[in-house]
Amino acid sequence: MSPEEERPHGRWARRGAAFGIWYLRAVTLINVLGAVWVSFGNDIRRHNAADFFTPYLLTAGFASGAFSLFLAVTLRRRKRAAWILNLVLSGAFLLLVTVVMALSPEFRAHPQNWASLALTLLFTAALVAGRKEFYAKGDRANPKLAALTAAGGLLVTSVLAALLVTATNQASGASTFVERWRYGLLRLVSLAADDRAFPGIATPNWVNGTINVLSAALLVAVLWAAFRSVRSTDPITADDEERLRGLLARHGDRDSLGYFALRRDKSAVFSPSGKAAVTYRVVGGVSLASADPLGDPEAWPGAIERWLAEAREHGWAPAVMGASEEGGTIYARHGLDALELGDEAIVETAEFTLAGRAMRTVRQAYHRIQRAGYTVRIRRHEDIPADEMARLVRLADDWRDGDTERGFSMALGRLGDPADGRCVMLECRDADGELRALLSFVPWGAKGLSLDLMRRDRESDNGLMEFMVLELIQRANEVGITQLSLNFAMFRSVFERGSRLGAGPVLRLWRSLLGFFSRWWQIESLYRANAKYRPVWEPRYMLFEKSTDVLRIGIAAARAEGFLEAPGLPKWLNRKHLENVR
Repeated sequence: MSPEEERPHGRWARRGAAFGIWYLRAVTLINVLGAVWVSFGNDIRRHNAADFFTPYLLTAGFASGAFSLFLAVTLRRRKRAAWILNLVLSGAFLLLVTVVMALSPEFRAHPQNWASLALTLLFTAALVAGRKEFYAKGDRANPKLAALTAAGGLLVTSVLAALLVTATNQASGASTFVERWRYGLLRLVSLAADDRAFPGIATPNWVNGTINVLSAALLVAVLWAAFRSVRSTDPITADDEERLRGLLARHGDRDSLGYFALRRDKSAVFSPSGKAAVTYRVVGGVSLASADPLGDPEAWPGAIERWLAEAREHGWAPAVMGASEEGGTIYARHGLDALELGDEAIVETAEFTLAGRAMRTVRQAYHRIQRAGYTVRIRRHEDIPADEMARLVRLADDWRDGDTERGFSMALGRLGDPADGRCVMLECRDADGELRALLSFVPWGAKGLSLDLMRRDRESDNGLMEFMVLELIQRANEVGITQLSLNFAMFRSVFERGSRLGAGPVLRLWRSLLGFFSRWWQIESLYRANAKYRPVWEPRYMLFEKSTDVLRIGIAAARAEGFLEAPGLPKWLNRKHLENVR
C-alpha cells in the first residue's frame, strides 16, 4: 500500500468514490425494474408526483436506467467529466429540493421526502469526498461530438416517436401532430411522466416502452460520445523507432516477440533512464501492451510505471498480451493479475532431427513434398531486389485469407519495408518454378527468428508450410540462426493434459469446449501443427488490473488481432475510399 493510500483522507476518498458508484448501480436496477415491472413502476410514479419526490436520478424508465448505468460505468473508470456532471446535477437537484422543503410545509410533512433529501445529500457529499479519485481525462473532441449526436439523435427519435404515436393512438378525441410529437418527447424522458395534458392521445403500454427504449439508445450514444476515452496517443515516430531498435540491438535476445514492438500502429513510453520501453496500442478504451518491455530488465519497472500512469490518466484499462514468465512477474509486481494464455513453440535447430519413430509421420510428409519437386529459397529481405520484393508483397496480399491483415502481438503488419532488411523470406516453388508459398520471419536477437507471416497458393499441395519450416530448421546455418519461434498455441496445456489418462471431468469438459470452438478458430489445430516439431513450450500470459475488465480486454485483443471489427461506415462511404475514387 502506498503512503497516500495509508492516509485517512485517501481512505475516505476511496470510500466516497465507491459509495457514489454503488448508489448509481442501485438506482439503475430500480429504474429498470420500474420499467419492466408495471406495479413497481406505478409505485415509483406515485412517489414522484404531487408533494413527493424521489432521490437523485430515481425514476422508472429504460432511458433513466441507461443514464444512471452509464454514469456508474464512467465513474468506475474514474472519468473526471462524469464526476463533474454528477456533482452539478446532484448539487442542483439538492439545492432545489432544499429550497422547496424550506418554503413548503406540505413537502416537509412527508418522511419519504426527508429520506430522498438525505440520500441525495449523501451522494453529493460522497462525490465531494472522493474528488481525487476521479482523474481520468477525456478526448477534447468529445463535447462537439456529443452535441452533434444529441441534436441529430433527438430529431430522429422524436420524429419516430411521433409517427409511432400517430399509428397507435386509440383516443377518440382529436390531436395535432405537434401534440403527438410533444407526447413522444415526454415519453422519451420517462415512463413516469404525467400524460393528463394530452387528452386526445392514448397509446398502448408497449408503445410507451418502445419510445423509452429509443431514448435509452440515444442516451447511450450521447454519453459514449461525451465520455469516451482518448482513443490513442501519438504513434511511434522515426526517433522512437530508432531508440527501440537500439534497445533491440542490445537486449533483443531476451524475448522472441521483441521485434513486433516495432509495429507502427503502436505507441511507446520509455523509462526515465531511456533504457527500457513499453509499446502499446489503445483499442476500445484498453491500453494493450504486447509481450515483455524492451530493454534492460532493471529499467523495466520505470517503463511499466509510466505506462500504467498514462493509462490511468486517460481512463484506459491496462492489459498485456503474450508476456513471458519473466516479464509477467515484473508486471505482477505493479498490481496486475496474470492468466496463462497458452504456449509459444520454440525449436532449437541444433537439437532437431527427423530421425526416430516419433517423427515418422512428419518425415514421410516432408519427403512426399520433396519428391513432388518443391524447392525452398531462403534470403534476407535486404538481399531481395526491390521489384522482386514488390511482386512477393502482391502475391502475399492475393493469398491472404480475407480482407483484414490479422495479427498484433506476433505479427509485424508490414512486408517488404526497407527498414526490416534483416527479416528472412522463404519462397517455395513447385517443379515448374512457380511460386506457391511464402514465409517471413523477423529477427530474434542475433541468433534467432520469429515467425511473422505465412501465405500459400490455395491450389498448391497441402503440407507446404511444414516443408518450408523443416527446410529452414535443417538449413539454419545459411542465415546463422540457432533457435526458431513458431506459432503461439492458445490453451495448449488444456489439450495436452485433457487427453491424458486420469484427466478430471472439469479438464475434459474444458478441452471438449475448446475443441468445439476450434471448428471456427484455429485453437487445437495450431497446437497440433506446432507439436509435430517437438518444440520447447514457453508459457505466455495475459495480465490485467481488474477481473471485471477481462471480457473488455478480450474483445479489444480480438479487435487488435483482426478477428473482430468495430462497426463503422460502409467502405463506400469511407473518406479514404472517396478520396481514392476522386
